[in-house]
Amino acid sequence: MVLDKNGTGERVEAKVDLGNLYRQETYTDLGVGSIQCLHPITPEGAPDASRKSLFMGTAQIMTPHGPIPVQCEIPADTLRAACLAFPNAVRTAVNDLLREARQIERERQGGIVIPRGGKIELP
Repeated sequence: MVLDKNGTGERVEAKVDLGNLYRQETYTDLGVGSIQCLHPITPEGAPDASRKSLFMGTAQIMTPHGPIPVQCEIPADTLRAACLAFPNAVRTAVNDLLREARQIERERQGGIVIPRGGKIELP
């Protein structure tokens, strides 16, 4: 199977990286969001003690156009630490999304040229 990488036209082979496998566990409070713990494993499915577990947070922000999913890495070594770090990690991810959205909006506004005659021309 061949995929188009990020819509760039670059073709990549869809192969699983056997050196980067994880088993996923999901934890939720059924309210705010969820935390995924990614445990490194070998290609045989055994725990891989040479790599650290990763924690990822998932939440949604509500907008007038519907919910937007937010995903973030949580710097933590334990589930308890991940739960405590969750609010700040999500806040940082939301701020990053807002900053990107503002930048896109500035770029779009910067592309409009209004000549002296008052007509708007788009580049």
